[in-house]
Amino acid sequence: MKKDRESLLAFYDFPAEHWQHLQTTNAIESTFATVRHRTTRTRNCVSRPTFLGLAFKLIEEAEKTWRRVNGPEKIKLLLEGIAFRDGEPVKDDQPVQQKLAA
Repeated sequence: MKKDRESLLAFYDFPAEHWQHLQTTNAIESTFATVRHRTTRTRNCVSRPTFLGLAFKLIEEAEKTWRRVNGPEKIKLLLEGIAFRDGEPVKDDQPVQQKLAA
């Protein structure tokens, strides 16, 4: 835990509104589980292009149940390079190098 402390707490370098989204990968995992399930069921029954269309439609359906991001206005600040510390924007004169999450 000590050696991975920095990466485990990296989500604190993002807006507090986004922490809930950064702490879970459930949306990604459940979407891919659906596609993986269909892959095993239709193996050798359809062509590759047909399956890609099927996978696209499955992901498109799953997308309808996804939640919107909390604090969408903070995304613009992140893209502009504004650093966050403990969920709040840093107003220092020196830019802080923000680490990439995972």
